[in-house]
Amino acid sequence: MCKEGFRNMIEENRNSSDSSAFTHTNTTSAILITAYSVAFAGGGIGSVTMSFVLVKMNTLSVTTTAIINLVIVHSLLLFTVPFRLHYYISKKWVFKMALCKVVSAMVHIHMYLTFLFYVITLVIRWLIFFQWKDKVEFYRKLHAIAASAAVWVLVMVFIVPVLCFEYGRSGSYNETICFKFHRELQQGSVKALNYAIIVAVACITCILLGLQVFILVKVSRRLSTSLWSHQEFWAQVKNLIFICVIIICFLPYHLFRAYYIQHMSDFDQLESYNEVFLSLTALSCLDLLFFVLSGSRLFKQKVIMLLSRLPCC
Repeated sequence: MCKEGFRNMIEENRNSSDSSAFTHTNTTSAILITAYSVAFAGGGIGSVTMSFVLVKMNTLSVTTTAIINLVIVHSLLLFTVPFRLHYYISKKWVFKMALCKVVSAMVHIHMYLTFLFYVITLVIRWLIFFQWKDKVEFYRKLHAIAASAAVWVLVMVFIVPVLCFEYGRSGSYNETICFKFHRELQQGSVKALNYAIIVAVACITCILLGLQVFILVKVSRRLSTSLWSHQEFWAQVKNLIFICVIIICFLPYHLFRAYYIQHMSDFDQLESYNEVFLSLTALSCLDLLFFVLSGSRLFKQKVIMLLSRLPCC
């Protein structure tokens, strides 16, 4: 019993020292600053460019509505990025702790909302491809607004209250240190929720990738002679962009998260590694930029020209 009390005292002292100093190394800080800077610049350009494209559209399909929501979600994250950059550069949090919690939570809200809108967009586009629906479209703008509002209301009702009342409540935190809320993961319910999310994201990603590969193979067989010049092929390339973003930006974080939850008390640098993987999720803001580029005629011509020079072509 004495040993258990001594162990708990050591753990408490360790947690106290962990939350009282900026623990990221110079290399880690440089990676975080680079990742969030790229996300801020590229995401801003992509959101603005996509906004101009959306303004010119006459119809408001489910896909278009999902893209509009992506622009909103990315914009909310980009608004918080300067606060992160200021912290990583100055190595000191000079704002209120409440703002720290908002900035910390926003990257997670952004990740899962983006993932949700990706899934919605892909499912609708696949329904159209398999001709289960010739055209999925909102015939009134009010329908699109209502559908989007429903998603945001669910977020405001179920997610935001939990973050406000539970996030960062396990113990006291240093006012000058931010993004160190790892103690929450020591709770059994929080661990179970994280594991459930990890499994769900991994399984959904595998299903999405498998379906998209199947569709690409089907399209390539049907359009073998004019594959690169056909509009249907480029529509599937746009779908593949979403899945690539999930695999590159979201999946690594969740796979590492499973290891991190089990071994976060083994050594201090694991928390820094977790922050690096989390920063990769912010790079999903570049999706709209790639989406616009993949639809441009110049981009298609460059790709076709490059492929035509390959020996296999």
